[in-house]
Amino acid sequence: MSVPRTLTATSVALVGLLALAGCASGGSAEPEKTEPAAASVTIEDNTGTHEIPTPPASVVALDNRTFQTLSDWGVELSAAAVALMPETVSYVKDDAIVDIGLHSEPDLEAVVAVEPDLIISGQRFTQHNTAIADLVPDATIIDLEPREGEPFDEELKRQVTVLGEIFGKQDEADKLVDDFDAAVERAKAAYDDADTVMAVNTSGGEIGYLAPTVGRSLGPIYDILGLTPALEVDDATDDHQGDEISVEAIATSNPDWILVLDRDAVFAAETPDYVQAAEILESSEALAGVTAVKEKQLVYMPTDTYLNEGIQTYTAFLNDLADALEKSAKN
Repeated sequence: MSVPRTLTATSVALVGLLALAGCASGGSAEPEKTEPAAASVTIEDNTGTHEIPTPPASVVALDNRTFQTLSDWGVELSAAAVALMPETVSYVKDDAIVDIGLHSEPDLEAVVAVEPDLIISGQRFTQHNTAIADLVPDATIIDLEPREGEPFDEELKRQVTVLGEIFGKQDEADKLVDDFDAAVERAKAAYDDADTVMAVNTSGGEIGYLAPTVGRSLGPIYDILGLTPALEVDDATDDHQGDEISVEAIATSNPDWILVLDRDAVFAAETPDYVQAAEILESSEALAGVTAVKEKQLVYMPTDTYLNEGIQTYTAFLNDLADALEKSAKN
């Protein structure tokens, strides 16, 4: 006589699962795939808050202070002010980048042609922001030019920090900031505030005075390092050529240190009559008795500075200045 078998609760559950599995394999539709949400980052620039898709698909770069950073990070550009780039920036060798030209006569239609979703403006190109916005209303224009009244060193750091957020290069941006801060601290530690300082630029064989705080490129260095000016002039300007000054005025002020921007150095290859700043200053009979000249205490900004005024340029200069100050202290 057969004995009926009793199904345990476990067996029932197993049968149920197998049955469900059989049904599932019988051709039910696969779950729908969902596209991941587009990534974006929210940043603040000189004009307000912007939400930028990341990574941006078509980027236009117009700000001299950003070219080196974007190039070092390998950011691909659709168009840029290539005519404003020094040979030290790799983009000048990339024929795929549409050249917008100089700020004095830019080809703004070329900006339209590359259908940008991000335009990095600033410095010389800030004057064209409104016109560009009218031509490409769907593009985001950011401007991170150092703001008047804000500490210049903090503005340089803000610029690369924001770019790092946009391009996913936060670690690289932090490194640029750390290197800059370290250079500032070196120069501060080595500087004796009893020493007086004058900043000048040279162009076309002439010397221009760069005033503390407002003078082009070197003016902010006075505030960053707490330098003691050898001379202060009323109504000084931020003119890119500097303010007029005579060699006699420089000689009379007798600075212990002279900081120099050679405006023409970056154009030397295409300027047959170019005269180096060192020759103008160090060979001048009128300046021969000046302490900075006698003691060879002149420190020059990097050759490409006039077209490359980003944080890397200032880091290099501050380290050069720190080297010179430290060497002088040992003598």
